[in-house]
Amino acid sequence: MPSSSLLASELHLIFRRRRTWAMLLALGAVPVLVAVAVRLTSGPPTGRGPAFLDRVAGNGLFVALVGLLMCVPLFLPLTVAVVAGDTIAGEAGHGTLRYLLLAPVSRGRLLAIKYAGAAVFCLAAALMVALCGIGIGLLLFPVGPVTLLSGDTIPLAESFLRVGLVAAYVSVSLLGLSAIGLFVSTVTDVPVGAMAATAVLSVAAQILGQLPQLEWLHPWLFTHHWLGFADLLREPILWTSFGENALLQAGYILVFGALAYGRFATKDVLS
Repeated sequence: MPSSSLLASELHLIFRRRRTWAMLLALGAVPVLVAVAVRLTSGPPTGRGPAFLDRVAGNGLFVALVGLLMCVPLFLPLTVAVVAGDTIAGEAGHGTLRYLLLAPVSRGRLLAIKYAGAAVFCLAAALMVALCGIGIGLLLFPVGPVTLLSGDTIPLAESFLRVGLVAAYVSVSLLGLSAIGLFVSTVTDVPVGAMAATAVLSVAAQILGQLPQLEWLHPWLFTHHWLGFADLLREPILWTSFGENALLQAGYILVFGALAYGRFATKDVLS
């Protein structure tokens, strides 16, 4: 069976579920709630609340950035943990894994397809937050050229591009967590357990990242660059953080992908 057909089937499985759309709608509601709250009040005092929040009333495009900033620590990792933790454990728990392996597909290719589906969800989740933020920002606030963190002002068309780059950065940030979830999913046949373990690991990594006593460990945590997209909001764009983040996530994909394959290749799916 061609890999494209397998991937299409996997994406259909993920995005036909009510659970998936409920999570995406919940993510999209975050920037909407932020925008409505700012619109109904006089706005937050300068310097209070999440970064960019005090700029929302002046330019609606900042709603998308605030939404992404608020979703990165908890809501996005939680939804990714649900999807990634369900990849293999969900099939095993429902008794469908053995039938999947009856098809002419290797276990390694099946793992790659499952991971690719989780990666696509990462992109869809980040885009949902960004697009809902842009939509509600256009509806409730004036929108125009954006003043960047460097003090430069860019035109509206390029501003949309910068928001897209931030969404892409956030998507890349979640790929390491997806690989961890894939591995955990091969260890158990209970999908809820895999989801919970992946979510807990995400929270634990962020807690470790806040402890100054473990500063030597911080660059190795998959959460280390999660909020480092500020460099994409400068002129010119500084790609250092993006590159370091992508390299770190690639390392986690390789390590936990190999662990997942080592576990899955010897997993008894007939018992």
